[in-house]
This record gives sequence, structure tokens and C-alpha cells, in this order.
Amino acid sequence: MPTIDINSDLGEGFGAYAMGDDDALLAIVSSANVACGFHAGDPMVMARTCEQARRHGVSVGAHPGFPDLQGFGRRIIPMSEAEIESMVAYQIGGLMGIAARAGIPVAHVKAHGALYNLAEVDTGVAAALARAVKAVDPNLIFVAAVGSYLVAEGERLGLRVVREAFADRTYADDGRLVSRKLPGSVLRDAASAADHVMRMVTEQALFSLGGKRIPAQIDTICVHGDEPTAVAVATGVKQALTKAGFTIAAP
Repeated sequence: MPTIDINSDLGEGFGAYAMGDDDALLAIVSSANVACGFHAGDPMVMARTCEQARRHGVSVGAHPGFPDLQGFGRRIIPMSEAEIESMVAYQIGGLMGIAARAGIPVAHVKAHGALYNLAEVDTGVAAALARAVKAVDPNLIFVAAVGSYLVAEGERLGLRVVREAFADRTYADDGRLVSRKLPGSVLRDAASAADHVMRMVTEQALFSLGGKRIPAQIDTICVHGDEPTAVAVATGVKQALTKAGFTIAAP
């Protein structure tokens, strides 16, 4: 029976401000990418998310991003590779301390937003991320967009790479995500997202809005936790995968 992971970006509130329905999503997904305080999250939000994940039996990973609370980490902050490497290592270490207090290990790392998107196409940024992960703990799983420099750099450094596709985002002909600024970039209908995922995982390929088929190994599917339709989309995707005979489990 094939196995696949469903992950979600969680813990993205800050102080008194909530973002998404983390508890509902943690009852659905198998992995949680927890914001580490730079693009979202704070020590208490991180702690609550880790505690909830432990109760639900969900694997936890660090979700580092650029220091951009106001822009939710979706803006590029100019930084050197050395600065990116240190920034990412700092965020991973921060979550490790919080997770240890909650009695749960940190199993993986997945970059957020603009940092993730930049690393897909910039080999230097991808290498900085991979070096940070390896330096903190070479046993951490490195979550990387299919076909990206993140995959190549993670493998070059000997990290265990898990290749990610998105349930709620569409793809351009080059295999990259369609910009959120463009129409049709986000899938908010649960049935459409489930069909999109099933086509990708059964054919092991991405399908662009332009009709192009791009072969790709897919190990994990992401549902963005900040979308108001996230719970419905995650539920639909999980039901479709389970019905098709997939086992949902963390890497």
C-alpha cells in the first residue's frame, strides 16, 4: 500500500492574533511545519502548536522564514548566504527548545514563503538552507519543492530529502508555483484540490495551468494552514487519498 505525507504550515499566529484553525488541521495532517517566530509565531504559539501536535500524534518540523512579520514572510529580505544560514539555524534551534519542552522531537525543516520560493531557483540560497539544516542535525529531513535547487543541494550534502507538491496551489509551465498575484494561483475548492492531488500522486507528475505534464517524484502534499478553506481542502485531500488506498503517514 503506498504511503504519502500530508503537511501543513501551522503555528502562524502571533500574540493575541490567530491564523487558521490549527487544532482542526492537526486532526487531519501527518506533519506540521511550525513557524519559528520570524515570519509568524512566538514562543507561546510555538509551544501550543507543539503540544497540540503531540496530542494528535503529528510529526513536527521547523518552518523558518525571512524576518518579516508584517509581510508574513512573503517578501524577500536581501541577505547574504551566511546571514541566511545563521538565521535558519537560529530558528531551527529555537523550535527544538520549545518542542523538547513539549515532549516532541523536531523531525524536519521546510522553509517558508519567499525564502522557500527563492531557494527553489537560487542555488546559493538553497545551499545555505541545506548547510544550516545539516549543521544543526544531519538527521533532520529536508522538505524541498519537487524539481528545485533545494532537492539538488539537500542531496549533495547527504540530507534525507522529501519532495513536496501543493494541494492548494497551481503550477506554471516551468514547474514553479503560479504567483499569488495572478488569478487561478490558489485552489480553494476542496473537490478541485483533491482531484489535483490525485492526478499528481497517481501519475507522479505536476500539471501546469498551460497543460504541460512535468514528471516529478512526490513524497508529501502541503495544504496551507492560513487559508480559510484549509480544513475543507485538507479533509477532501485526505479522504481522496485514503479511498485510493494510500496510507497517510509522516516521512
